[in-house]
Amino acid sequence: MPRRFARSAGEGGPIILTAVAILLTCQLCGEAIARALDLPLPGPVLGLALLATLFVLRPALFDQVSETTRTILSHLSLLFVPAGVGVVASLDLLSANGPAIAAVLLASTVLVYLAADAVSARLGHHPLAYPR
Repeated sequence: MPRRFARSAGEGGPIILTAVAILLTCQLCGEAIARALDLPLPGPVLGLALLATLFVLRPALFDQVSETTRTILSHLSLLFVPAGVGVVASLDLLSANGPAIAAVLLASTVLVYLAADAVSARLGHHPLAYPR
């Protein structure tokens, strides 16, 4: 039997629109909470936390959205096309600020590694604590 993009409700599975509606509703609620409470956290992150909470409270919900999310993730690279076009359109700006951008990227990468190492050591999972 060939794989179809969406199953009908009569076959026991949700249609893709239901799963997308669940995902977008969680994102919308996260955005609304972040803006209403003026939180320094992005709305989609709160929406993801809400979705994870819903998965814990209603495990069947995971089955409803898993096939759709796999399909979306398999085509995730298409979402980077607009970003690539933006980079190409701003090449003159990037070339003018290239050294500064490279320095910030390098410094932020080092800071992230140091922070991850500090958290790992604090939790007792430091790599040097394990014999090789």
